[in-house]
Amino acid sequence: MSEPYDYLIIGAGIIGLTIAREIKSRFPEKRVAIIEKESDVAFHASGRNSGVLHAGFYYTANSLKAKFTQEGNKALRNYCKENDLKVNYCGKLVVATNEEELKGLEELKRRAEITGVELHWMDETEVARVDPNARTYRKALYSPSTATVDPIEVCQAMKKENEQNGVVFYFNTKYETYREGMVFTNHKSFQCAYVINAAGLYADKIAHDFGFGQKYTIIPFKGIYLKYAKNKTAIRTNIYPVPNLNNPFLGVHFTKTVDGSIKIGPTAIPALWRENYTGIKNFRLKEFISILYYEFKLFITNSFHFRRLAFEEMKKYVKAHFVRLSLKLVKNIDERDFGSFIRPGIRAQLLNKENLELVQDFIIEGDDRSIHVLNAVSPAFTCSIPFSKYVVDSIVEKQGGLER
Repeated sequence: MSEPYDYLIIGAGIIGLTIAREIKSRFPEKRVAIIEKESDVAFHASGRNSGVLHAGFYYTANSLKAKFTQEGNKALRNYCKENDLKVNYCGKLVVATNEEELKGLEELKRRAEITGVELHWMDETEVARVDPNARTYRKALYSPSTATVDPIEVCQAMKKENEQNGVVFYFNTKYETYREGMVFTNHKSFQCAYVINAAGLYADKIAHDFGFGQKYTIIPFKGIYLKYAKNKTAIRTNIYPVPNLNNPFLGVHFTKTVDGSIKIGPTAIPALWRENYTGIKNFRLKEFISILYYEFKLFITNSFHFRRLAFEEMKKYVKAHFVRLSLKLVKNIDERDFGSFIRPGIRAQLLNKENLELVQDFIIEGDDRSIHVLNAVSPAFTCSIPFSKYVVDSIVEKQGGLER
């Protein structure tokens, strides 16, 4: 039997949840369902990210990321306050290790000024007041609006709100194919006027079934963390290095989690299949061959300096090396006080197959039957509420401005 819906969303991560929430807020009479191949919400990137609410100063002014991060930070803070969810208002320091990295700080400050994000210069004395353990060369940048939340707690709250608003969830329900207004899954079929693809690691595969995203493929990158086991007091704030702005990764940094714990990470290790979390679990030969093919091409062409990235990231599997990278950012932490690796995440990073470049911004494609969120990488969690409004605006426009 088929179930009829006005809008069928594929994927119960933060993007699928906020899109459902936005649709029901505008059109409460519409029938909305979310299908999810896992047994609950936020099983993948949405529940495995650092929980940092970013401020928005990393991104170029004309990007969707710059447009939505500052607004999204405020929106999620307000959401957490309204729903009595935990927030750690700990801020963030971006520190330098040498004269060359000061130029990177200057570029971040310039971007912040263009986009209107609050970001302050601090000398070494001022840095010590924010966090006595932070180490910097001459000066640093401080972001007071950066905070941390529990991403699973946020997603569970949105699940509950959506259920109260009439959204129907189908868990353990895996998308298989689409034909003539019907979505077929491993359990049942769904008749739907409009399909919204928010499937994260598999968004490109599903988009291809609808004729979209043909020039893109997902290349997964594994993010692993180490927890500081000795105490929760050694670090007061998030401490980040100056990033390489030519790629979308921010480097190994200290995160102050919502409960006050301290962790370092993440890595950006090229993964060999899409859910390559640990061991050979979830291994899929076809995925392995396809991803290895594109990673080999990236290695040969050395696009965006992929060789150096791959070598540097693989070395982070060695705990001692991983910890030593983080010690550049602080004054007094003993590397022997770090515990074991904690639950990893996978970044669903979109690759343009034509120019072999990583896509830096959010990408959506669609028509009057479907829309596909092809690239919703960090800071997608922070951006999720305003980004979902943008997606729903696009849906209404593609449906001719008339809600069917």
